[in-house]
Amino acid sequence: MPESNKQIQQGETASDFTLKDQNRQDFKLSDVKNKKILLSFHPLAWTSVCAKQMQSLEANIDTFASLNTIAVGISVDSVPTKKSWAENLGIKHTQLLSDFWPHGYVAQLYGIFREDDGFSERVNIIIDENNKIMFSKVYPLGELPDIQEIIQVLENI
Repeated sequence: MPESNKQIQQGETASDFTLKDQNRQDFKLSDVKNKKILLSFHPLAWTSVCAKQMQSLEANIDTFASLNTIAVGISVDSVPTKKSWAENLGIKHTQLLSDFWPHGYVAQLYGIFREDDGFSERVNIIIDENNKIMFSKVYPLGELPDIQEIIQVLENI
């Protein structure tokens, strides 16, 4: 497990990781070349705000592509849970990553794991083409992140 729970800062190099998506495919951060990446952390699958957050990623997939960006969802749920949830939500193109084991490792790596709850904060992190953190925002657990804000940030990077 990561030694510290210090939240990442703008300008820092993004820590590399590999997680499985809902289709058991590996997503390795360092394998993404010449694209921006939106890491959209959400606490738990099968909750209403998290569902809307992931659906907003899927609904804006073409906008992200036009902005040279790959958007992924991340939570501590298992791969089978992510698969079932993606099917239920009609998510076909957005990768939903499982930070299940070691439990919450990537959330801890980025300093956003809620130890007392066993899941991550609700956070959007934007990484530029040079693997630098360009934006990070923590949202209240019950608040849906404004996808238009994220799109505007991407347009300005």
